[in-house]
Order: sequence, then C-alpha cells, then structure tokens
Amino acid sequence: MKAIVFHEFGPPDVLKYEDVPDPEPRFGEVRIRVHAGTVNRVLDVALRAGTQPQRNAKPPVIPGVDSAGVVDAVGEGVTRFKVGQRVAAAGTMPLEPCAEDGKAYAGPVGMMGIRRPGGFAELVCVPACAVDVLPDGLGFHEAAVALRHCPTAWNLLCNEAQLKAGEWVLIMGAGGNLGSIGIQLAKNVIGAKVICTAGSDARVRMGRELGADFAINYKTQDLRAEVLKITGGKGVDVLYDNIANPAVLPQAFKALAMNGRLVTAGAHGGPNVTIDFFYLYDHRITIRGMPGHKAEDVPKCYRAVADGKIKVQIAHVLPLSRAADAHRMIEADPGMGKIVLDPTMG
Repeated sequence: MKAIVFHEFGPPDVLKYEDVPDPEPRFGEVRIRVHAGTVNRVLDVALRAGTQPQRNAKPPVIPGVDSAGVVDAVGEGVTRFKVGQRVAAAGTMPLEPCAEDGKAYAGPVGMMGIRRPGGFAELVCVPACAVDVLPDGLGFHEAAVALRHCPTAWNLLCNEAQLKAGEWVLIMGAGGNLGSIGIQLAKNVIGAKVICTAGSDARVRMGRELGADFAINYKTQDLRAEVLKITGGKGVDVLYDNIANPAVLPQAFKALAMNGRLVTAGAHGGPNVTIDFFYLYDHRITIRGMPGHKAEDVPKCYRAVADGKIKVQIAHVLPLSRAADAHRMIEADPGMGKIVLDPTMG
C-alpha cells in the first residue's frame, strides 16, 4: 500500500510518499480502507517538526491521528464489524491486541499516528473498541473532521461547562476548527446565546455566518466592554477557549459572570496567561481543563453533523501524496479550516 512516512523530524519535506507492507489486523482489530484523514496543526504538523517531544513519537512514523473509510478486514475475535461498513476511528487507543470492547484492557495506550501507525495511508489497522459506525448521510471527509473536533467541543460545552439553553457563552477563536464547531454546537444543539470573537474581520464574519448572535474583533474592540454591553452588564455564563492567547484571554476571563465557567482544551497561543485571582474567587469562577471526549458522545456528534446542525469547516481536500503541501499550507495559515487527505484520489 501507499502511505506517508517520516523517518526523522524536520520540515515538510521529511514526509515521504512510500510503498509499505499492507497491515494485517491482529486479535480484536479492524482494518480500514481509508477515504479521509485530517491534517492537524499540533498532532501532525508540530509532531513532524519535532516540537512535540512529550508525545514520545519514534520515527519511522505513519502519521494521521484520525481516519474514515470502509472496513476492509477484521481480526480474530471481532464480531461487531463486518467488511463493507462505513466507519471512522481516532485518538488514544490500545497499543496491544485486546478484546473488541476494550473494557478489560490494562496495557499501554497511545494515539494512532503517533504511537501506532496512523491514517495517512491506504489501509490502517485499529482496535475495534476505537471504531465507530457512520450514520447515513455523513460523508467520509466530513466524518474525519467531525471525529477530530466535535466530540471535544461536545465534552467541553455539554459535560464540563454544562451549558444550558438561554445561557450566554463566549467562544474564542471563531475562525478555528474547535471555535467554529463550538459556535454551532452552542447555538444549534444547546440553544445558548452565543458571542464569538476573533482577531480579524473575516473570521468575525465567519462566526456570524455560523450562527453566533454577536461577534467581536478583539484587535479593534475592547472585548470585555463589548461583552458586558451585549449582556446588559451581566457577563457570560461560559467561556470556551482552546488558544490561551495571553493578550486576549485575561480580558475574556473578566467578562465572566458570577458563577461563570471557563473550559479549555488547548494552549497553543500560550501557554502562560495572567489570571486575576481576585476576580476568580470574588465571582466564584470554575476553570476546567479537559482534552478528549466521552465515547458515548461520538454518535451524537455524527448525528448533529449528518442532520446539518453542525457544518465542519473543510478548506481543502488533497490526495494523500500531497501531505507535505498540506503541512506547508497549515504552517503558512494556522487558522485555516481543515485540510483532508484522501488516499482514493489520484
């Protein structure tokens, strides 16, 4: 099969389009013929550049931390999946063979595309416990993007912040992937009142087009003052962030209302941010950092995308052979929508 491999850390040119042996599913594993894998700014681009040593990737690596496609083969012990099913898989999973439900597994775990072969290949084997069936009406490209960001956004807003219909939420990074999904989830699924913010007029417009009730350019407007004006002086109930911009987050933090909740799953703009602790305890604010998601939320996310309540932002779909070009594009414009690599394209 063809796959993207890097044998050393470095610039995009270290990504090689190579012939590698077809993987064979082990006990409890499913083999997927890949139709889509997304290029992620941190887990793919920064990993390849060598700036994520804490993730313990050991070249040679087949990257790609998510994939969507069709079941191509199943290993011994797999009964839940059949050849031909449309599926997706992503994230942290067992590294050794295990039962298909994964419940009794106690061995090492790691992300596909980092600690085990990933989705930038024509075929990938993954534990059955990490695989989800796609609903009708959801394409492979959309599914791969949804699996990467929607469950994280769902976990932050629904489980951690417990955002409710009618509450105010401020979504940071309106033009980014987690930000754009957060806007739509808060508005179209939860029924909250949404304020979004970004650092350019174009991304502010994007936030409004995605359904935000109000949008603020934090580079040309006073973010806290605008939020307080919009909310009648109350502030927002929930602040949703995955950037940790040290120049902006302190303003947003002081726009939280009494008993406000800040939830976050990222810090690529920081990581160090100054927080007013007097404001924190005086307003009884809760801060929750929570990466990842709950498995039971994934089908809900797929359904929301299939039903049109959440539209994922896909900037480009490229053949697998152009992985290096995709990395260059993201390095040039880190805030762009997702780039999807499709191994079935010529």
